[in-house]
Amino acid sequence: MANIDNAANTYLDSLARHRALFDTMEQYQPQVSQLLSACHQALAAGGKVIWFGNGGSAADAQHLAAEFVVRYKKERGPLASIALTTDTSILTAHSNDYHFETVFERQVQALCKPQDLVIGLTTSGTSANINLALQAANDIGAYTVALTGREGGSVKDIAKLPIIISNDETARIQEAHMFIGHWLCEALDMLVAE
Repeated sequence: MANIDNAANTYLDSLARHRALFDTMEQYQPQVSQLLSACHQALAAGGKVIWFGNGGSAADAQHLAAEFVVRYKKERGPLASIALTTDTSILTAHSNDYHFETVFERQVQALCKPQDLVIGLTTSGTSANINLALQAANDIGAYTVALTGREGGSVKDIAKLPIIISNDETARIQEAHMFIGHWLCEALDMLVAE
């Protein structure tokens, strides 16, 4: 069993892995520029941004939806956004009565419009409930984005814009997703702030 000093020393190891990933983040600029454009177009057309994910990615989804609706840095009006991970009655009723694999798909079918932007967060790219929801959004005509990792999984073939963080460590992938999400908020602030 490790002692407290050995455990504490892993901080620098974790930081080194974080820095190594973030040293590669420049390569995603073309994709995140597409994301910004699609997001701005959706909001300008009266659409909304719909987010969803599982576990830590669910928390990230609702975090980013809140940044849109409330504010990021600058004073501005609310931006239409919702996280499908926050309504416990829908999540539990659907999962109990049907299947957890279709919990986000059902909500997309109920709430999504063609002018919307739909963003699924999945570090593996293989989460059935994310993939089915993005396909449902495609069927509706919305613009779909996957924030994913590793090799992209099957979601890379479903989302119109897959942003694949090339890393195998879940925590690092999620850190990259949140960096992209926070940058998106900052860029939108520049475009829409009063």
